[in-house]
Amino acid sequence: MTCQSFVFTRKKNVLFLRSFTILVLSWVIIKPEFCFSSVLSSLKALHLQGHITFENNEFAARDFGNQIHVHPLAVVHPKSVADISEIIKHVWQLGPGSELTVAARGHGHSLQGQAQARRGVIINMESLQGQEMQVYRGQFPYVDVSAGELWINILHETLKYGLAPKSWTDYLHLTVGGTLSNAGISGQAFRHGPQISNVHQLEVVTGKGEVLICSKEQNADLFHAVLGGLGQFGIITRARISLERAPRMVKWIRVLYSDFSTFARDQEHLISAAKTFDYIEGLVIKNKTGLMNNWRASFDPQDPVQASHFVSDGRTLYCLELTKNLYPEKSDTVNQMQEIEDLLSQLSYIPSTLFMSEVPYIEFLDRVHASELKLRSKGLWDLPHPWLNLLVPKSKIQHFAKEVFGNILKDTNNGPVLVYPIHKSKLDNRTSFVSPNEDIIYLVAFLSHANPSSSGTDSLEHVLTQNKRILDFCDVAHLGVKQYLPHYTTQEQWRTHFGPKWEVFVQRKSAYDPLAMLAPGQRIFQKAVSVS
Repeated sequence: MTCQSFVFTRKKNVLFLRSFTILVLSWVIIKPEFCFSSVLSSLKALHLQGHITFENNEFAARDFGNQIHVHPLAVVHPKSVADISEIIKHVWQLGPGSELTVAARGHGHSLQGQAQARRGVIINMESLQGQEMQVYRGQFPYVDVSAGELWINILHETLKYGLAPKSWTDYLHLTVGGTLSNAGISGQAFRHGPQISNVHQLEVVTGKGEVLICSKEQNADLFHAVLGGLGQFGIITRARISLERAPRMVKWIRVLYSDFSTFARDQEHLISAAKTFDYIEGLVIKNKTGLMNNWRASFDPQDPVQASHFVSDGRTLYCLELTKNLYPEKSDTVNQMQEIEDLLSQLSYIPSTLFMSEVPYIEFLDRVHASELKLRSKGLWDLPHPWLNLLVPKSKIQHFAKEVFGNILKDTNNGPVLVYPIHKSKLDNRTSFVSPNEDIIYLVAFLSHANPSSSGTDSLEHVLTQNKRILDFCDVAHLGVKQYLPHYTTQEQWRTHFGPKWEVFVQRKSAYDPLAMLAPGQRIFQKAVSVS
């Protein structure tokens, strides 16, 4: 071979290699686009009673937490359960190669993007609102509702029959499916348990697209898996909720304590007494500005003279919030007030801080919405909400309070801090809900908001740092704390969270959602991805 021909051959080989490289790179680039195009086309070809949107879906990339914004590929607006079954069955049949995930989105009140799906499919559960609610009266009344229905709408409907659900969350503008996928805890839980303890039956679409009716007697494993299951085993589409007789009015009471031990002891006494209040919650008040003109505004002091002289002196105070139901057939208001006074006489609050009001039952239950409207009018509702919700065992609550309320928490101006006990016996251990293993557990909720443009104590960075300090303390002190509305970034953290329930959780996942495509925002079975 001559030198010239060698050079020419070499040039040909280089050109070939370059061409081959370009082809390979083109294939690498084009193949995902081809798959994406195929998936998109297959979704567009579906025949649903509702419809699918592929643009202007920014709402589905936001939630109440307002920290994580993940855009979906598509949003399904179902008109029936069949639509939800169809879309999930379609994704199931596409197989893992499509890499599609599916998330059910209710009122968007999640905190860490749990109802979002990166380039996946969002099912807008509120599209199912307006389906007929069926109220059944009798010895054991209940209501059948769509899982996309808001609790406030259920309250309005059931009150027409003199009935109401037994257990609530503090905020009623949430969907049934959303709260049942977590737990649904409020001040009635000490008596009735959380909302997941007051469900008779569910309709669920599994990760294979199957529509199953489940209860304690029928498909019981799925029933218990879905309750508190964080959306991992199926999408709740209907629920049968237990009802009770509804009061017309409630006596709404607030008293203050300066000592946490006394505050906790009184709460534990009340939740265990045979005769007690109907709602019991606690609130921490620390260095809060405008205390005198804040929570007292709508309450009448029982001793106006003493109340006007009360000064907090910068102390950390603990507010006990109570209600007693008033029923229209009980016309003897003297006896009702005597019962309330007898209950209050058993408590050791600061006497001059007894404030009381009488309001309609619905006004009390929907009290947070009134605050929401005020905040919206000032543009303060759609701020980041880096909430931290914990379940603390009774044996550790004093240690927790001393360090967290005494040292870590500097003030409560960024949002309320709730602390109140519930009985473990009111929880069904067969559900997916996880809590400390003690007879009494405390819900401690840091319901903070943050100013995204601030660099001070109301900044997002400050609140997140405070949350981390609290979690680090709980970990180092071995308090046995569990997160409520949990958020973790690694599967090892999730394993620790579930503890002995982890293996059952995994088995249920493999049975009802083998592709692990449901609720990707929880990041339990998916690899963590960067979000923007």
